[in-house]
Amino acid sequence: MSVAVRLRPQRPSEPGPGEPGIPLADPATLGAFDLHRRPWPGREVTSGGVTLHVRETPGPDGTPAVYVHGLGGSSMNWTDLAGLLAPRAGGTAIDLPGFGRSRPSTSFDFSPDAHADALLCFLAGGNRPVHLLGNSLGGAIALNVAARRPELVRTLTLVSPAMPDLRPDPRRVSDVRLALALIPGRIGARARAGLAAMAPRTRAEQVVRVCFGDPSRVPEHRLAEAAEEIVVRNGLAWAREAGERSAKAMVTSWWWGASAWATAGRVQAPTIVVWGDRDRLVSPRLAVRTVAAIPRARLLMLEGIGHVAQIEAPDTVARAVAALWDGETSPGPPT
Repeated sequence: MSVAVRLRPQRPSEPGPGEPGIPLADPATLGAFDLHRRPWPGREVTSGGVTLHVRETPGPDGTPAVYVHGLGGSSMNWTDLAGLLAPRAGGTAIDLPGFGRSRPSTSFDFSPDAHADALLCFLAGGNRPVHLLGNSLGGAIALNVAARRPELVRTLTLVSPAMPDLRPDPRRVSDVRLALALIPGRIGARARAGLAAMAPRTRAEQVVRVCFGDPSRVPEHRLAEAAEEIVVRNGLAWAREAGERSAKAMVTSWWWGASAWATAGRVQAPTIVVWGDRDRLVSPRLAVRTVAAIPRARLLMLEGIGHVAQIEAPDTVARAVAALWDGETSPGPPT
């Protein structure tokens, strides 16, 4: 779950205590951070038989970057990070089917596998490898694609990927009605009606509280932008169904789907895993296990950061990603 809110400039976040050194690129080689930057221009693109709404960041020729948002998010979640990385790579931030402004097909089932299939086909249509970055559900989808089609993924960046986490914890939802809304019958219907009646500004504030390590740092005009985006999404006929079915299917896959840990073991691309130590949605305790499961992965654990490090600490995340790209090798097993 994520929301398109960006923070005031801050001192770069640092790795947590005891975290091994991880390469960080010179910040002077990155793009400028502009707190007032509007989302990158969007349009529909058809590739590999899949049509998605995307937001594109200009950049040099070479390996492009593709950014995949989390549950409840959109391509707007990558505005700042894509801008910081623009001197190194042009970027395409996608809206997954049913999210942002991507209309799902009538037969789309919103399972993680269906989302991964859509992304895989979209990338395969480009017929060249990419730097693939994903947050939360988008991280799990990116992991799946990298394991299945290693020739399409030059490097992989996972920000708090939605690895299986079945612990019961009320902090993981911004409003208990989100969980109740998935229950069939009268209880679910009442919860959905209550959520629909909620003011967009209130909803934006709720999401920020659960997704960010320090919600107080979000400036007023960014909350207003987030509320405006919620209004737009509420006007899309498919939006509520897409969110509810994707959430339910993600949790169901943790019980009955193919093992995400086994999938991680098949990833060949050089990988960086980024996690905030205040992540309430996917426990930071999974970070070390995730890195251990991926053959060529390194961990960047950020102090004081929540579930959307690419929004909350874009400066440090950009430096780590840029260093990964600078030191990349061709896909394949380590020699």
